[in-house]
Amino acid sequence: MRQDNNAFQNRPVSMNSKNNLLQIEEHMYILDDVQKPNVFRNMFPYEEIPKIPFNDRIVPHNMPRDIWITDTTFRDGQQSRAPYTTEQIVRIYDMLHELGGPNGMIRASEFFLYSKKDRDAVYKCLEKGYKFPEVTSWIRASQEDFKLVKEIGLKETGILVSCSDYHIFLKLKMTRRQAMEHYLSVIRSCLDEGISPRCHLEDITRADIYGFVVPFCIELMKLKEEYNIPIKVRACDTMGYGVNFSGAVIPRSVQGIIYALNTNGGVPSELMEWHGHNDFYKAVTNSTTAWIYGCSGVNCSLFGIGERTGNTPLEAMVFEYAQLKGSLNGMNTQVITDLAEYYEKEIGFHIPPQTPFVGKNFNVTRAGIHADGLLKNEEIYNIFDTEKFLRRPPISAVSNTSGLAGIAHWINIHYHLRDENAMDKKSPLVIKIKEWVDKQYADGRVTVLTDKELVTEIGNVQKELGMENVLNEV
Repeated sequence: MRQDNNAFQNRPVSMNSKNNLLQIEEHMYILDDVQKPNVFRNMFPYEEIPKIPFNDRIVPHNMPRDIWITDTTFRDGQQSRAPYTTEQIVRIYDMLHELGGPNGMIRASEFFLYSKKDRDAVYKCLEKGYKFPEVTSWIRASQEDFKLVKEIGLKETGILVSCSDYHIFLKLKMTRRQAMEHYLSVIRSCLDEGISPRCHLEDITRADIYGFVVPFCIELMKLKEEYNIPIKVRACDTMGYGVNFSGAVIPRSVQGIIYALNTNGGVPSELMEWHGHNDFYKAVTNSTTAWIYGCSGVNCSLFGIGERTGNTPLEAMVFEYAQLKGSLNGMNTQVITDLAEYYEKEIGFHIPPQTPFVGKNFNVTRAGIHADGLLKNEEIYNIFDTEKFLRRPPISAVSNTSGLAGIAHWINIHYHLRDENAMDKKSPLVIKIKEWVDKQYADGRVTVLTDKELVTEIGNVQKELGMENVLNEV
């Protein structure tokens, strides 16, 4: 659907500062107020696995100079677990502040406002006086919810603005025009109070990008100019349908969505966020792709805790940032280990042992051949200096597959033996322990040996070999 011919012919010609060429927008995007919902049945046949079609339309890389992380641990992260206590929220918020570092790499943390406990946590976090993470909220697009934001006095709030026809027609029972007008009325209420809205475009990976999303964003940017108040746009991959494949069709293409919001919707990179879910194992990759193609913010939760399969893990994006930018920009990655220990010991949350960076086995090897590599040079089988960045040196678990090298490496790590003091696999102590380990499994053992068992047997062997003073447990 096009605007009148004069408006179309009078499109402005402007200079593109990136390639220094004159450009003119080929299309004008206005709301396509369809009578029936477009649920992209060709891509999302409910009785089949969703399809990923391609049209080979390629958009350019466009990573912003500044990219950052925002946090939804206390909002989306609480939708799949028992609620945190106020004290737990405040402690985690403190650690997020420390993790984000002096440059505020974790820009904001969002909160529910519906219960007294949630509001108490907001007040206590505000009392900390931290610039980052900024305390922000999340509400539905309703005037009643907006009253909660006003009462607390927050400077910014997220607003749920569902954008797919699945939600507009089938859940809200509205037309696209009715939905847009309703959303804009609540957004105007925020702006009238001087509150900056953050518009959560729910289910964007099943939405009509050019028939609804882009026209809606154009209206949001008009309001931004009218009120001179920032309006953020969060692209929410609510069902995890986004893909990062070059040339994939929108609305499934992450880079296609970011390009449309930025280039066609006029949303500046610094006002865009990506919010991903992990239903198809793509949360981290899609978040990184959003960064690379023009989105400054990625929204995450600690350890990926979130609805269904969870959100993009915050700790993952810390290391994605470092890989893309070549530095941590002040982030204190050792706090990630503090957070993991706090969740395990104080909150009682079990982190799966193979979880990257935080699982108890993420840098543990049980293979003798790998342990042999670690013994010679840990760079061979360790992803980076995990002791430096996470206080987690690579270790070997001792089992029937560990071999002499695995046992030697375990001893060196456990007793902090380095350089000329380190044991090698020819040590009589190591050989004796290997004989004992082999007998354990020959007698039918099927579990990994515990640290306590190993320490006890090492003590026995030390006495047997007259090496009582060689090893002192640290």
